[in-house]
Amino acid sequence: MTNPASALTIVPPKAPLRGRLVLPGSKSITNRMLLIAALARGTSRLTGALKSDDTKHMAAALRMLGVDVREPDATSFVVTASGTLQPSAEPLFLGNAGTAMRFLTAAAATIQGTTILDGDAHMRKRPIAPLVEALRRMGVAIDAPSGCPPVRVDGAGIPGGRVIVDAGLSSQYVSALLIAAACANGPVEVVLAGGDIGARGYIDLTLAAMRSFGGQVTPMGQTGWTVAATGYRAADAMVEPDASAATYLWAAEVLTGGKIDIGLAPDRFSQPDAKAQALIAAFPNMPDVIDGSQMQDAVPTLAVLAAFNNRPVRFTGVANLRVKECDRIRALSTELNRIRSGLAEEEGDDLLVHGDPELAGQTLPTAIETYADHRIAMAFSLAGLKINGIRILDPGCVAKTYPGYWDALGALGVRLVPEAGA
Repeated sequence: MTNPASALTIVPPKAPLRGRLVLPGSKSITNRMLLIAALARGTSRLTGALKSDDTKHMAAALRMLGVDVREPDATSFVVTASGTLQPSAEPLFLGNAGTAMRFLTAAAATIQGTTILDGDAHMRKRPIAPLVEALRRMGVAIDAPSGCPPVRVDGAGIPGGRVIVDAGLSSQYVSALLIAAACANGPVEVVLAGGDIGARGYIDLTLAAMRSFGGQVTPMGQTGWTVAATGYRAADAMVEPDASAATYLWAAEVLTGGKIDIGLAPDRFSQPDAKAQALIAAFPNMPDVIDGSQMQDAVPTLAVLAAFNNRPVRFTGVANLRVKECDRIRALSTELNRIRSGLAEEEGDDLLVHGDPELAGQTLPTAIETYADHRIAMAFSLAGLKINGIRILDPGCVAKTYPGYWDALGALGVRLVPEAGA
């Protein structure tokens, strides 16, 4: 289903889901490597990369900044750059790609000239003030009047020195500073305010990507890093499969008693969301409390799976989900309760899901609102594997990170009934 309709009804399969699928490349790693390759001098080749809305926005923006980004096939980028980004006469439009917006905001400080970064209506609600404030304290002329995009950066290079950043809302603020710091005028110390961070595993992805392209980063205890002003050198790199995408297939396995080969064992992933596999494997006896702070993009998968668990599951450490593509805590609670009233509740920033194995096999006609959020759409498709009557509205939003998701379900034998648009 390459071009999904306005809605899809998922027909619960009558047999366990079995088969082999090739996962898309990691969105997180692809966008990190695209930007770092664009900041390097020479030609870099990225293979196994993701081609989705988010990475397309990053690639398009880099082209506007004077970088030659070619796509020789469906999973490769060839990036040729001078090591210096050039000013763009037009604003960079980044849709709702959070990684592209945060990373390019910091990188724009290295450009000699003005850069305006903007996005769609959803992006204009996503906070960027902590990153803006950190860059301003470094001497960068930057402004985001609403605390969200659009952002204006009057670049003149990044001075060396020390910067403290509040990463409580997003680890992407830290990653943005770390990546850009390698192109500063001197060494930069990036320090966490209070040591609090949303998802430390994603910082590790950033550091690994930087080092793949010659970046030199030295940890300062658990709350800071020193980045040498070495710039980057071109390199060839392989992007590993997307662990967040894998969570839907791991969950589909346990819900249907099937076996889906994705070509990579859970312990071979470097991405933090892969840790969710151990929790999924415990189904239908998932733990009473799950700390989602270090696997945030896997929480929607786990929350929908928890609806069929033998006992309630409380999700903690997930406050950051309120500032993702949508307020995911509210979306998960609302849509689970749309399936059956009382199935979930919000307690502060915790999400409590009242598991009920007897949901399986019931007919509960429900139109799931997806809030233009790919993870809400894919997570609630799992409910459709066990409940009759689940309709996913705006199924095309999965193109943000997994354009072939519905095709993948179909290849496993799941019947999808499209609904024509108005």
